[in-house]
Amino acid sequence: MRVYLDNAATTPLDKEVLNTMVEVMESQYGNPSSIHAHGREVRTLIEKSRKTVAALLHASPSEFFFTSGGTEADNMAIRCGIVDYGITHAITTAIEHHAVLHTLQALEKNGVIKLSYVNIDSKGSVDYKHLEELLRINERSFVSLMHANNELGTLTDLGLVGDLCEQYNAIFHSDTVQTMGHYPHDLSKLKVHFLVCAAHKLHGPKGVGFLYINHAIKINPMIFGGSQERNMRGGTENVYGIIGLGKALEMAYERMDSHQKHIQGLKTYMKEQLMEQVPGIQFNGETDPENSLYTVLNVSFPEMEMAEMLLFSLDIAGISASGGSACSSGTNIGSHVLNGIQANPNRPAVRFSFSKLNTKEEIDYVIQKVKELFQVS
Repeated sequence: MRVYLDNAATTPLDKEVLNTMVEVMESQYGNPSSIHAHGREVRTLIEKSRKTVAALLHASPSEFFFTSGGTEADNMAIRCGIVDYGITHAITTAIEHHAVLHTLQALEKNGVIKLSYVNIDSKGSVDYKHLEELLRINERSFVSLMHANNELGTLTDLGLVGDLCEQYNAIFHSDTVQTMGHYPHDLSKLKVHFLVCAAHKLHGPKGVGFLYINHAIKINPMIFGGSQERNMRGGTENVYGIIGLGKALEMAYERMDSHQKHIQGLKTYMKEQLMEQVPGIQFNGETDPENSLYTVLNVSFPEMEMAEMLLFSLDIAGISASGGSACSSGTNIGSHVLNGIQANPNRPAVRFSFSKLNTKEEIDYVIQKVKELFQVS
């Protein structure tokens, strides 16, 4: 048996999404920037996807710009938001995704901003009192806090952060890559200026995403070269990716409640079985369902010889999982997220992440193989 539990890195492409994309690939090949009939037909499909996304998130289609994925969207929001508004101070945490962290650190290195890190606790939760203190003493800050940590699953209260940012006249950007399509985002109520999506995290295609820019914010393009995306992103649109993104997000919203119930059940079951059957098991990050992303379970295993071989051993057993962020895989550098919460470096950590396609039988198989690896009878 092979079991895929690395859905926080990427999800399998849904067959309905694939079929929708293939249908368009076979029948629509015009350049959406062309003014003839072939081009207009493709342009209509792109705008239909944009309207679908906007309707699901309760915002205007004019506030959404399609990108190559979450990393580009994060870079565009951060770089353009900070530079175009002349902002000199930014706030984030030490455990953000590198698309955010490295971008902010590069701006600090170049003397554009001073960067402050809001305190987090041992589970990766934001210290909101410290955030308010940083906002109070630094006028007009740029705040970048992700909705759910991609390694720990710990959630941030976007409503509370949005209220604080409004109170202190800050610009608020959130990396919502891990939660888009898994939780509803009502942008008619949420006080956020920038928000991002990567389609491949919700059973859509790789290489496409979007950036939401609140209508109150006006920034210049990061990528020049054409008038695409209403002059905000040069380059011919990834038509089939955009079609797939719209379809994937639509399906995610239609079946969100049932998928959440199913996946949360698998996560809870796996956690309970590990605690019962593997002595010394602990967990990194928040595991309370109210404060934790239901698709992610970060397991802190007991100390063992050859701990660095644990992921390899799981792979040999047919189990695909991650030792942290997928963007750090294959490096010799420890997870900056686990370092940020001061996790025990002697305990190997594995991130298991679930999707609607996983089953209880797969979890039972994983538990059995883990027991064999740790020689638990």
